[in-house]
Amino acid sequence: MKISTKGRYALRLMLDLAMSDSGKPVRIREIAEKQNISDKYLEQIISTLNKAGFVRSHRGPQGGYQLARSPKDYTVGEILRLTEGPLSPVDCVDEGSFDCPRRDQCATAILWKKLDEAISGVVDNIRLEDLKDWQLARSGNYSI
Repeated sequence: MKISTKGRYALRLMLDLAMSDSGKPVRIREIAEKQNISDKYLEQIISTLNKAGFVRSHRGPQGGYQLARSPKDYTVGEILRLTEGPLSPVDCVDEGSFDCPRRDQCATAILWKKLDEAISGVVDNIRLEDLKDWQLARSGNYSI
């Protein structure tokens, strides 16, 4: 499994919003400059996050984006699944995916299921708040 730039940038964007605890909306252009990411690409990502209710948009001269919930209320897994889709390493262990006729006799299905559980066990138990704490511990500030 490889996380695309969309998933990685979505996490960086959400972390940047979490680090901006001023109570004021943050402009995409400011995040794009700080993160050295195209503002056009971030606009696509923020649109997905906004439609899902992960962020709130504010219009006008003082407009921008804020988290819709507290950083402790987001998991890395839900952010990645929103932007990446299923995180399963293969289709046969993905919930709702096709039903593999070999699943009951396939030894590799056990491996894929264990790998899927390990990935989910990590991303579903790390919160945006944890990333924020780790960032503060690494840098002493919020420039990521």
